[in-house]
Amino acid sequence: MSRVEHPSRRTLLAAAVAAAAVSGGAIPAAAHAAPGTGTGGGARRPVDYHAWTTYGDWRQGTARGARPVAGARPGIVIGTPADTTDYTDPHTGTTAAWEYATWTSPVHRLTVPATEVIASWNAHTPGGTWIQVELKGTYSDGTDTPWYVLGRWTAGDGEQDIRRTSVDDQSDGRSSVWTDTFAIDDASTGLRLVSYRLRLTLHRRPGTRTTPTVWRLGAMGSDVPDRFTVPASTPGHAGELRVPRYSQEIHKGQYPEYDNGGEAWCSPTSSQMIIEYWGGRLTEEQLAWVDPSYADPQVCHAARYTYDNQYEGCGNWPFNAAYAATFQGLQGVVTRLGSLTDLETLIAAGIPAITSQSFLEEELTGAGYGTSGHLMTVIGFTADGDVIANDPASDDNDAVRRVYKRREWENIWLRTKRYNASGKVVSGTGGVCYLYFPAHPSPHQRKALAAVGVR
Repeated sequence: MSRVEHPSRRTLLAAAVAAAAVSGGAIPAAAHAAPGTGTGGGARRPVDYHAWTTYGDWRQGTARGARPVAGARPGIVIGTPADTTDYTDPHTGTTAAWEYATWTSPVHRLTVPATEVIASWNAHTPGGTWIQVELKGTYSDGTDTPWYVLGRWTAGDGEQDIRRTSVDDQSDGRSSVWTDTFAIDDASTGLRLVSYRLRLTLHRRPGTRTTPTVWRLGAMGSDVPDRFTVPASTPGHAGELRVPRYSQEIHKGQYPEYDNGGEAWCSPTSSQMIIEYWGGRLTEEQLAWVDPSYADPQVCHAARYTYDNQYEGCGNWPFNAAYAATFQGLQGVVTRLGSLTDLETLIAAGIPAITSQSFLEEELTGAGYGTSGHLMTVIGFTADGDVIANDPASDDNDAVRRVYKRREWENIWLRTKRYNASGKVVSGTGGVCYLYFPAHPSPHQRKALAAVGVR
């Protein structure tokens, strides 16, 4: 996202949430936060992340033409296609036939009846293949949602490929999909999603033997309480990870076809920093399309290959996690964390995080900008507990490393309500983050991930 306040398609969700808050009565008191915010004391975590990743997981689902594969990284692939379907790409106008197979997960009953659900996936999609991810849920009153499309995704954008895309205008009058997020339309009614199934549809060109492979499919359901402020956490682990530093700002005006260029590339720039921290590298051949006069061509590459053609931006959360997982030995998820204590647990295990937050300039000392939505990477904590972040909204790479005041940073990240520059109530992200980590984590890393609800 940009360094400055500006409207985007994701702000439609903020407007819907704000409208629900207004229609539901008084604005919550600024100091109020319900139990279960993940701040310690054994409180219930208001987040349920669940994924299917093992050979046993894939065998539990219902397959039509898909089959599980074992090995070091088990997955699901096309076996004998179930059928052929035509797909008209809304972004190219091209209609083509595709063989397909489906895999539908067992029902997952949420430990936290949810107001929002965000799916994420890790997959290999050779040229001429793509996947569709859908969700169907059951409401707390026993009725069902329709099947909602949460993404049509492929790693590439060649002549054989569809254009990766979210799908707009999905609603049943009780819930809607906003780019990458399923949301209850009016949470003040008490309606919640209590369970869901995910469905994968794997596509390939007819008559070929290529197949997508999906290694991880999961979703984060959450019911984070409405709050303008959150309880302060107590500083714990201090330390800093050596993460590469990249500025989005040096890419202003470059490749405007991808969300108007670098000023809006906070998400892919952050993703590329963490990918390279884990050793992910792009080849000269992969970067050959980038103007050789541009610095850090890998950031341009990340923007191109996270771009959502419907959202018209590079900030689709699951698309960034999926991009990270195209690098050998990496996986990525989208989830919510409950406190800076969670981030300290991850940093202590060597796992940096990409966090989403929005704020006015005066709410984050030293930032020098305000934003309606921005991604940065948390790479450590000072001895006093302040946040060390690689902030891509910096004038150059040398300026990327920032230290932000713990109390300010924690609040702008974890709150669900805030006032924008016009004084209107809009939503905050409530602790959304991307986590990228090895396909085979160390015991210490597995323990840290499990502590924040990721397995």
